[in-house]
Amino acid sequence: MVDRSGAGPDRIDPSALRWLIGHELRAAREQAGHTQSAAARVLGCTHAKINYLEQGKNQQRPDEVGMLLRSYGADPGDVERLASLASAADRGTWWAPFVDVVPDWLRTFVGLEGLASASFAYEPLLLHGLLQTRAYATALLVDPLRVPVVDVERVVGLRLARQQRLHDRGRPLHYEAVIEETILDRLVGGPAVMAEQLDHLLTLSALDNVTIRVMPLAVAVHDGLDGEFTLLDFDAARSIGYVEFQDGAVYVQDPDRIGGYRTAAVRLRDAALPEDASLEVIRGRRAALGS
Repeated sequence: MVDRSGAGPDRIDPSALRWLIGHELRAAREQAGHTQSAAARVLGCTHAKINYLEQGKNQQRPDEVGMLLRSYGADPGDVERLASLASAADRGTWWAPFVDVVPDWLRTFVGLEGLASASFAYEPLLLHGLLQTRAYATALLVDPLRVPVVDVERVVGLRLARQQRLHDRGRPLHYEAVIEETILDRLVGGPAVMAEQLDHLLTLSALDNVTIRVMPLAVAVHDGLDGEFTLLDFDAARSIGYVEFQDGAVYVQDPDRIGGYRTAAVRLRDAALPEDASLEVIRGRRAALGS
């Protein structure tokens, strides 16, 4: 069974869906040139309710979503698409067992990642969470500033649970990562842990839905020098950009800015080694670590 939202039932996240729907409602209203006060008159509600609906703080009812979008002159297909999303936004959160170890600024991303159909990630310093083995992820949290020691195992457990989207037989996440070559030389956890991690990268690369490219040291200047970022694409919603920093994150929603990140992703892909050559580099690093 696959929901009209495009996500399998085990990856539904109501707060993330509300966030997506709110983003779409606001974008449609602004494109139509309507104010929140005008939208409130359509529903016969307060200005505050429209604001909450657009922020994803309130549950958006399918009938209200349809009324608003039709008043904005939205395409009938978009009306049906968003109403279907709203009908799926009243279910349990798949990552509820980990809720107490997920910081507020990360919760929306975890939900969105579970709903996404495709993801592009650029990483300059460490392997992206979807690529990490248990040992590698645990080694990163040996002396953490943000994660109490008592929570390390469950934080790692959530990271591994997120990775199951890569192996979903019904609707796998189409995932592409560009990683810096220096990441392969950073022996996180020691040689044995890194050897296992490199083997894992090679195994993941064999999946049809996973592409890993290495940015060689020879490319001194490229579009990733400003830092890491992730792009999420959805079957039934607009794309979202995500930029994480030390104790927070920024969600990029503006279409022009998304276009800029998408152009950067294309340029990073072109500057990095082709997939086959990238795998050869990984195999070389793995061979250097021995058995």
